[in-house]
Amino acid sequence: MSKIDHALFNAKKHALEKEYEVCPDCGSELVIKNSKKGPFIGCASYPTCEYIRPLAHHDSHVIKVLEGVACPECSRDLVIKNGRYGMFIGCTGYPECHYIGHEDTSDSQELPDCPKCKKGKLTQRKNKFGKHFYSCNSYPSCKYTLNAKPIEHACPDCHWPVLVEKTRAGKAVLQCPQKSCQSIVEIP
Repeated sequence: MSKIDHALFNAKKHALEKEYEVCPDCGSELVIKNSKKGPFIGCASYPTCEYIRPLAHHDSHVIKVLEGVACPECSRDLVIKNGRYGMFIGCTGYPECHYIGHEDTSDSQELPDCPKCKKGKLTQRKNKFGKHFYSCNSYPSCKYTLNAKPIEHACPDCHWPVLVEKTRAGKAVLQCPQKSCQSIVEIP
């Protein structure tokens, strides 16, 4: 242990702090910087040059073009891509067309209409951690979401048209998702 050079482990200057690249905007050195959202690469002459880029690249790249399979929105060919959250099916007309194919689940036929906007339908989705949630399919205009499976059944107290499936004391029950109500209905 006496042969370790402790000067290499100085907390102020770490061996991996430098990237040894040149800034494409001003020609200064690029260094690794830290923010509350994590590390990134930025220009060493920061106030005068504001060049930054992410430390890890998450670009989606094309795996295979599905010729003959048309996009339902713009009728161009669909493509299998590998992106930040794994593989997905998208349109070859991106960025003009933002279609992304979702997995068809058997529960999607049973799910009720969105009780908030009354225009869309609730669909099952998966977040980046793999957990399922339910949200309105007219997303940008309606941001209604539920963490448990919705059932089309009116609440006896507040008359909200959707209840969610929960388990209480080992028994399946229906609960009102409204925070002001939280009424529980036992399943017969």
